[in-house]
Amino acid sequence: MFKVEHVPTNIITGALGVGKTTLIQTLLEQKPEHERWAVLVNEFGEIGIDGALLSNNEGNSVFIREVPGGCMCCSSGLPMQIALNMLLAKAKPHRLLIEPTGLGHPKEVLQTLTAEHYRDILDVNATLTLVDIRKLVDKRWREHPTFQEQLHIADHIIATKSDLYDGDLADILEDYLDELGVDNTPITYSNEGQIDIELLESESTFSPPPSEHHHAHLSNAQSTVDAPPVGSIKIENSGEGYFSCGWVCAPSKKFNYKHVVETLASLGVERLKAVMRTEQGEFGFNLSDGELIETRLEQAIDSRIEFLTQDQTLAKQTINKLESVFDLTDFTG
Repeated sequence: MFKVEHVPTNIITGALGVGKTTLIQTLLEQKPEHERWAVLVNEFGEIGIDGALLSNNEGNSVFIREVPGGCMCCSSGLPMQIALNMLLAKAKPHRLLIEPTGLGHPKEVLQTLTAEHYRDILDVNATLTLVDIRKLVDKRWREHPTFQEQLHIADHIIATKSDLYDGDLADILEDYLDELGVDNTPITYSNEGQIDIELLESESTFSPPPSEHHHAHLSNAQSTVDAPPVGSIKIENSGEGYFSCGWVCAPSKKFNYKHVVETLASLGVERLKAVMRTEQGEFGFNLSDGELIETRLEQAIDSRIEFLTQDQTLAKQTINKLESVFDLTDFTG
């Protein structure tokens, strides 16, 4: 029987909207053909959309599992450990990638992965922290403790979306890292999520501190929500100053492609992801910093929409608009 041991493991972390899922997709495209890779994804929202976006990579020795509904480290790491153990048993991977939510605490995830239970199972390699330098002009990001923690634990910093920068922002990033006391951490500038796969081989410098767990918990993680037979299911979540709302729709429901693009592009929320079945095919949508990016998908078993915002009034307006335009009738059984 094949025994899972010493699996090279990388955490891909970073703030909301920096391009973690996109970067993982490009890494999966570079995966050596003979290897099996596993991806464990955590989302703040309850619906579970990243797994659907990444699922188009499945079937080529890629295995994906989600932990929606909060941060992996909550409940003493139990939801994460259950999902991770099931993923390792199924995939028996040559490499494991873990994407914590942008609101999660990667230091505590690292504590779980380096605990005695996983000592002979996982070899924790470099933690890659993604950053969109344009966000550093916003005081909310510069002073956010989780964002700062993500940079402190980085073994390699990836400056994403660098093709969209106006001018040279390298000095802004370096000055900010100096403020945080983050010294000598290598930086790579990335366009469209492209990085050298060899970065994954770098060693981890993480040294587990005494166990601490003091942040405000979100709701307990759960399995990805299954689609209802008719209508849609709406689920909300809140914590860390954010509010999320999402819907998963019956597989039979198809949307008007034009209405989807126009509606999603008009929303003012901080973050939105969606997988939509339309009359023109299946698409993934990603709204961040006012920019809507779409990706054609090979398949989608149902439609899912989820947004994130700190503005409660905007949240209510967005819920009303989405439910009205898309006829998101709640199905309660």
